[in-house]
Amino acid sequence: MFARIGQLARHLSRPFPHYAHPSATLATRPAITGTIMSSAAATEDRGTRMIHTAGCIIIGDEVLGGKTVDTNSAHFAKYCFLLGMQLKRVEVIGDDEAEIVEATRRMSENYDFVVTSGGIGPTHDDITYESIAKAFRLPLKLHDETVKRMKALSKPHPSQKNFSWDVPSPALDAKLRMARLPIDESRDIESQVLFVDESLWVPISVVNGNVHILPGVPRLFTQLLDGLKPLLLPRLENPEGEGVYRILFSTPMAESEVAGYLTMLAAEVEPKGVKVGSYPRWGKKRNSVTLVGKEKEYMESLVPQIEKGVDGIRVEREEDADESEDEEEGS
Repeated sequence: MFARIGQLARHLSRPFPHYAHPSATLATRPAITGTIMSSAAATEDRGTRMIHTAGCIIIGDEVLGGKTVDTNSAHFAKYCFLLGMQLKRVEVIGDDEAEIVEATRRMSENYDFVVTSGGIGPTHDDITYESIAKAFRLPLKLHDETVKRMKALSKPHPSQKNFSWDVPSPALDAKLRMARLPIDESRDIESQVLFVDESLWVPISVVNGNVHILPGVPRLFTQLLDGLKPLLLPRLENPEGEGVYRILFSTPMAESEVAGYLTMLAAEVEPKGVKVGSYPRWGKKRNSVTLVGKEKEYMESLVPQIEKGVDGIRVEREEDADESEDEEEGS
């Protein structure tokens, strides 16, 4: 009996899980401390190993509040698909330190390549750099090269007629906030701050080897990802970045009509790592079926069988069959 009481006492003395304590401080969350104790060697490994999986964290109260429509995650999904990376998770979180800390630690641990979007501007609610620095116990350091490039490539806003880089001011402090980056001083700084586009002063800050901090502005987000691509290609299974293929079919059949066939097909192709998708197209006469996988030759061999099974045709775009159907109706 006393042994059971002792076990119960030990159980009750353990900290409650994170969801039971929304206000718990970072220091009292033992469930995630293990990921921040990684050695320098483990960090280097995360930054150089082959990339198979990816995660994306969209950061911003404005996204959760409906003010801003997120397009960056959709662009990143296409980016991963074209490069042969398997995007495993997309999360949208607010400008909340605890949320950013938890999400970045977890994704860095679980996936090979992680990007964040948003929260690196000059105002008080732009807390991504400082939150991710805290997540991995790193200091924020003013990065001289970022400041140098900012001075050369950015112009003061028309409202800042008296702004000077040489005179202390709240505006200068706000600008320099964007150049204070999480830096691991035990590692090569050049691998932690990447300038991938000569027309931009904005760097990609790389933390813990695999967390890449990007701006939320869609034009900058896409431009920086494009610039990063040459650095990623050698770490992909297919260095040409053509690891995943999609074959698209258009069918006049209802989803419920082809569901049985597609279930059997999915079971048949699953051992080859191929996935079958079915997508209704509301307001259209035809629906879509897809094959997605890396075994291109095998997938091509299935085309005649699938065209017959769904009473459809292979197309390059979903709307291709719609156009041919419209022409027939008009003739």
